[in-house]
Amino acid sequence: MAHLAHDPNKMPDGRTALDLMAVLPQTASLNEKGNLCVGGVDLVDLARSKGTALYVMDEEHVRTQLRRYCTAFDALGIDAHVAFAGKAFVTRYMAQIVNEEGCWLDISSGGELHLALAAGFPAAHIIAHGNNKTTNELTEAITARVGRIAIDSFEELERVNALAIEQGTTQPIFLRIKPGIKADTHEFIVTGSEDSKFGFGLTDGTAFAAAIRAHEMEGVQLKGLHVHIGSQIFKIDSFEHTLDTMVGIIARLFEEQGITIEEFDLGGGLGVAYAPEHKPPSIEEFVARVSAALLTQCKARGLIIPQFIVEPGRSIVANAGITLYTVGSIKNLPGIRTYVAVDGGMTDNIRTALYDAHYEAVIANKASLPRDCIVTLAGKHCESGDVVAIDTALQTPETGDIVCVLATGAYCYTMASNYNKQVRPAVYFVREGDERLVVRRETYEDLLNCDIY
Repeated sequence: MAHLAHDPNKMPDGRTALDLMAVLPQTASLNEKGNLCVGGVDLVDLARSKGTALYVMDEEHVRTQLRRYCTAFDALGIDAHVAFAGKAFVTRYMAQIVNEEGCWLDISSGGELHLALAAGFPAAHIIAHGNNKTTNELTEAITARVGRIAIDSFEELERVNALAIEQGTTQPIFLRIKPGIKADTHEFIVTGSEDSKFGFGLTDGTAFAAAIRAHEMEGVQLKGLHVHIGSQIFKIDSFEHTLDTMVGIIARLFEEQGITIEEFDLGGGLGVAYAPEHKPPSIEEFVARVSAALLTQCKARGLIIPQFIVEPGRSIVANAGITLYTVGSIKNLPGIRTYVAVDGGMTDNIRTALYDAHYEAVIANKASLPRDCIVTLAGKHCESGDVVAIDTALQTPETGDIVCVLATGAYCYTMASNYNKQVRPAVYFVREGDERLVVRRETYEDLLNCDIY
């Protein structure tokens, strides 16, 4: 398989865990044993007492990232809401943290809505997304009185209008717009181009027509426009170009139809460091530049500044998370590669198999030592493409070592599966020396719960 191609020229980098701080959770440190710690918790002890595979989240990192967004907007005097993208990582405890930090929540399914409500998250601060929401999901969202539903098609617009009238209410909505911008990222996570399953197009006129239709309806209130151009984006000018384009349609709606757009949602997409050499923009730089672009464009067109909304996900949780595995077998194939098999893989991290995602790794019980070999971390599942990291630098591994794969906080837990009837790992949050179980490890009995015999 092409994505498993071996690079015979790749050499170990000699880095210790402390040389990977740009990728590690913010509270990462080494203890007197040389073991890797996060949130004051020894990850080797945690892995050996709780079992692996294991997801671990640095709670202080998560809270700090949310606060950085909020503080950056406040410092600029921008009227903004930060809506965490639940698809990146969501549990009831995570929803509670988001609420405690004064942020909103972006959900993408009826299941995510159910979880948020079960966590006591205020429905008025929820934005419901999805390109093909079912009638049941829309009914549940309207019944719960979610703050906004992002409308993705004319069929959905008509359906929401009818359902809201049935319930005797008026549902606030956004219209999701695809601005025809191809962000500089992996093709699988580009979402704002014209050839996208999401939203109403600008060049074909459907976005303008949808806004006019929504404005005429009795059961919906057109509050704003939403756009999302993709994920793992490093070039802020992609967002600035998007703002220029979107303010243009906001101005046209006002000038030609007298429709005022009160809110504008830029979506998410800010990239993170999956490797030490990755240099993503800071949250503060992102906020400053997109805010300046919004203000400049609106003032140039004589528009009232809409309330600004952003939906970060990856930049909140990716580097907060790590996954712990135990080394099983080690196979050295002379002239080819060394496979280090771990007790997890594509069921807890599908991203490498999906689009060759890059991950750094260290051995948690050898974290103070230099990474002195090149290995491929292989999963335990019946697929040749079941790998976690390809040709990655690592300390010399031995059976029983605890491997720590970095920056797995986004889209690993939420995309986990039961392939091969593998049970999904537990999730622990760590903070100030304490460990908190927020999702228990599945059992074999759990695998039978929905299996009718």
